[in-house]
Amino acid sequence: MDESGLSLSLAKEQAQAWKEVRLHKTTWLRSEILQRVIQELLVDYYVKIQDTNLTSEDKKFHETLEQQLLVTQLTQLLGPSQERVMPPLLGLEKADLLELMPPSEDFVWMRARLPLEVEEQLKKKCFTLLCYHDPNSDSDPETLKAAKVWKLAEMLVSEKQQCQEARSQQKEQGVLLEKKRATYSQVLLRCLALLHRLLQEHRLKTQSELDRINAQYLEIKCSAMILKLRMEELKILSDTYTAEKVEVHRLIRDRLEGAIRLQKQDMEKSRQVLNTYEVLGEEFDKLVKEYTQLKQTTENRRWALQEFNKACR
Repeated sequence: MDESGLSLSLAKEQAQAWKEVRLHKTTWLRSEILQRVIQELLVDYYVKIQDTNLTSEDKKFHETLEQQLLVTQLTQLLGPSQERVMPPLLGLEKADLLELMPPSEDFVWMRARLPLEVEEQLKKKCFTLLCYHDPNSDSDPETLKAAKVWKLAEMLVSEKQQCQEARSQQKEQGVLLEKKRATYSQVLLRCLALLHRLLQEHRLKTQSELDRINAQYLEIKCSAMILKLRMEELKILSDTYTAEKVEVHRLIRDRLEGAIRLQKQDMEKSRQVLNTYEVLGEEFDKLVKEYTQLKQTTENRRWALQEFNKACR
């Protein structure tokens, strides 16, 4: 068998396997739905029995259904006797459980009524699902609701397909968005690098040139201000000192300089005399002290004589 024939055979086997899987899944779902509906019937029965008075037929139906369901579940838990390895739970056998089955008349009656109850329960669920899917159909008559329920499955399948397609598109758009985001980030980084380079090459260079020009302008302006201040100073001096005042100041300066020269000459003479006196030594100091005392005594006696003359007058 060539490769194409083998692939075709495998594809057929795979399709047959998926078909059997879907068939088993459908069978299991049917039994699971039926079991849950029966359990909900019993739950509703226990709720109703607390609030309302049910008829004897309703009580008999639900009690028979519950008894049959419990016996069936326990029988399934025990399993086939030939495959059992461990002893049965509580020593019970399948025959012991069959004795707990309801009477055959009650079972036949319950079994005849059960499809109607299950159908009614399923109809309520379908209507509830329809009203949840389309709230506007809550006020529709029952026949219209039933007609909508027949199309509900197709609508749900179509909406599910649309949701899956929308989710797939959203995922693709998310991947595309991430790619665009990465691309835009790289483009922005390149733009920032370009702007940074342009700033360094042009803006900063222009700024340095502008700062240099401003510095030169301020330097020239400062020099002009200094010259202006000097001009104002010379103008004030020119207005303050006229030619006559300058001549008078020159004469005063000449006299002062002559007086200073005379004072310097006198000071030099006095320094020479002082040096001559210093050469005489301690004897000169004694003579100076004695002269000072005599001068002070003479002054005191002169003052006493003046006072005495004043008293005599």
